[in-house]
Amino acid sequence: AEYMGTCLASMASSHSLVRYDNPVLVSKAQEKSLKAKGSSAAAAAVAAAASSAGNAKSQQTEDILNAILPPSEFEDEGQLWVQKVSSTPATRLDVITLQEQLDLKLQQRKARETGLCPVRRELYDQLFDELIRQVTINTAERGLLLLRARDELRLTMQAYQTLYESSVAFGMRKALQAEQGKSEMQAMISHLETENAELQRTVLELRSKMEAIEKRESDRRALDDKKHAEEVAFLKRTNAQLKSQLETILAPVKK
Repeated sequence: AEYMGTCLASMASSHSLVRYDNPVLVSKAQEKSLKAKGSSAAAAAVAAAASSAGNAKSQQTEDILNAILPPSEFEDEGQLWVQKVSSTPATRLDVITLQEQLDLKLQQRKARETGLCPVRRELYDQLFDELIRQVTINTAERGLLLLRARDELRLTMQAYQTLYESSVAFGMRKALQAEQGKSEMQAMISHLETENAELQRTVLELRSKMEAIEKRESDRRALDDKKHAEEVAFLKRTNAQLKSQLETILAPVKK
């Protein structure tokens, strides 16, 4: 079991930057006890930090660590294991090793150096948790203040992420609306161009009819004027002849 716990500990440490103790095999009774006490662990740890007169400092530190970074539970081959964060103080070499592990994991998981990157954010969250663990072991109150700062930063990041997602959704809706409006406008333009072409054809047809009517009326007026002139000339000739005849008839009577 000890060898299995060491193997599981090495596997857990390879996935997280937070330093953990070796996993501990627990029984079903201990599992139920842990689940029953899990909801009040944080409150009990903070209360122990505030009034630690009756508790040992190491136990107090361990309780605070368990409240800040709750123990993880997992099953392996049907057995339940519990793994707590380590309460061993960090040395200067541990800090240097932590930095090297961070750089290595950023490179292995191909985290982006700029912009939004879930991988980079996850690794730096683990780094912050490990730094809180190291500080809490030395000064519990300072660790609790860092916990508050961490939670506030996470709330701020969640707010920014929600705002970013809302902005992206709003931008997509506006883009779709603009695309839909563009299609409708193009359809309206096409309809108006077709209607304009039809109206232009109608104008040409009406203009042709008007010119034909004007030409026909002009020809009719010319013909009427010609007939009228001929009638007038005929009447004038007839009048002259009748006048001449009348003068001829009346001339002997006067003598």
